[in-house]
Amino acid sequence: MYDNICLEGTGLSEDAFIYAYKGYQCLLKKKVIKESGYLAICDFSQSSAKKRFYIIDLCNAQLLMNTYVAHGRNSGGEYATRFSNKPSSLQSSLGFFVTQNTYYGEHGLSLRIAGLEAGFNDKALRRGIVVHGADYIEEKWLDNSKSMGRSFGCPAIPEDECKEIIDTLKEGSCLFIYHPSKNYLKNSKILNY
Repeated sequence: MYDNICLEGTGLSEDAFIYAYKGYQCLLKKKVIKESGYLAICDFSQSSAKKRFYIIDLCNAQLLMNTYVAHGRNSGGEYATRFSNKPSSLQSSLGFFVTQNTYYGEHGLSLRIAGLEAGFNDKALRRGIVVHGADYIEEKWLDNSKSMGRSFGCPAIPEDECKEIIDTLKEGSCLFIYHPSKNYLKNSKILNY
């Protein structure tokens, strides 16, 4: 499927896709996610200056969306290198999430995501980690910087694509935040089921 959708040309690493798809199948089997056929991937092995957020329609084997996504302020500069599940860490968390409901908060329309992996992201709701739009993750940001702005740990997305992304993923879709962190890949119960 990775080759059929021509994902390599979009910058998505094959490892990221394989891990994401494996976890998606596991969560589908356990009925943790609904069978929507959508798989969202943040590929944090890439520079924040790249379009590293993907929504893949698995039923129709096509890439629906590909855009920018922010990582946490304390996760690194151009590249995310540090991750945490701790409140107030201002770092991104790795692993699998299931999307929940939407609400309007300080960043406008936002999407709650529940972390499914103890020790890696299960404090996401308590930390207020959500998908939301932000002006520091827009193309124009790169006019004056080699990387995008950073969030307080949320996978923030461009404001002009926010509604479409959130409407597509809300209420039970799978989101995978990837980085080739040996600790995560070795200890994720979802990847190693």
